[in-house]
Amino acid sequence: MPRVIETAHVPIAVWAADPPPGALRQLQALAELPFVVGRVAGMPDLHVAEGVAVGTVFATERALMPAALGSDLGCGMSAQRFEFPAASLSREDLRALLDAFAKAFGPKSRLPLCEESEALLREPLSTRSLDHDRERFARSQLGTVGGGNHFAELDRDMEGSLWLLVHSGSRGVGGALGAHHAKAARTGFLDAESDAGRAFLADLGWALRYARANRQRLIALASEVLSTSHGAQPDPGSALDLPHNFVARETHDGRPLWVHRKGASAAPAGGRGLVPGSMGTASYLVEGLGEPASFRSCSHGAGRVLSRREAREQIGAKDLERSMRKVAYDERLARALVEEAPAAYRDIGEVLAEQADLVRPRMRLEPLAVFKGR
Repeated sequence: MPRVIETAHVPIAVWAADPPPGALRQLQALAELPFVVGRVAGMPDLHVAEGVAVGTVFATERALMPAALGSDLGCGMSAQRFEFPAASLSREDLRALLDAFAKAFGPKSRLPLCEESEALLREPLSTRSLDHDRERFARSQLGTVGGGNHFAELDRDMEGSLWLLVHSGSRGVGGALGAHHAKAARTGFLDAESDAGRAFLADLGWALRYARANRQRLIALASEVLSTSHGAQPDPGSALDLPHNFVARETHDGRPLWVHRKGASAAPAGGRGLVPGSMGTASYLVEGLGEPASFRSCSHGAGRVLSRREAREQIGAKDLERSMRKVAYDERLARALVEEAPAAYRDIGEVLAEQADLVRPRMRLEPLAVFKGR
């Protein structure tokens, strides 16, 4: 159950047992905005970020806050099960697969685009400047992971099957879209029924579709690698995709609202979800419980406890090597990857325990190999 903090405007509901003070201040600032309604929710993976904390959910009646969604519109997770015994992959096999992924996920990948993706790249955006940004980024980055905490990961489920997890978003074009509309919101927000608000919603819808297409292409590229090298075939019925940086029109408390989620996933009752751990730790397939107090949301991951700077200062390459001894990764990138070391993140078991009223774990996925974006 959440901890509830009363404010002069709307209350704050926090599912994190020990939330960072800076993130609480960011929630407080949101809760005092006159157009925020109902409550502001902080997920278990709550942590400080630019403008609005990661792990924040809030709603409005007409106001849209582009800057509240982060710089990677539509960023999210995809998952795919393969009809293949994960235990048959040796350490050498996994390292070879990571090398193959590195080649496949590069900007020069030549896998033909599907008709849907081609049509997406031809859709007009709200300004010619944004169309130009799309021409610069969209085609070359479709099917690329990106840097930071983005990844492609091979996992083993409890029954021994192989899974592929992908975390990526709308890349450079999404960042350009977000920056453009945040600048357009001179007072911090846009009226959803104004021309500027409608333009933002149209471009956001495009970014969500592009981010999903990017993850789908990554899945397709990885599937081609797995099929060619090991004959592994995907199980279509297992496919899962969900964003965690977006705004959506939803009905809550009996009224239609614009629900903003930054670093949070929708968790409707009975809905399938995915809560990834840190690099080197387990992830979980979950079932949403539709908790009204969280606007039917849950955490999007484990959540950082160390900033990137703090991780670089406190975690060495040898520490990373010890924590990743059971998981294949590119050891040549160890000095850079300390920012994403398991020690920089919360324990995924604690995060799940804190949101027991938001989601129910259904399957544990153990990591075998992790490809980190560059």
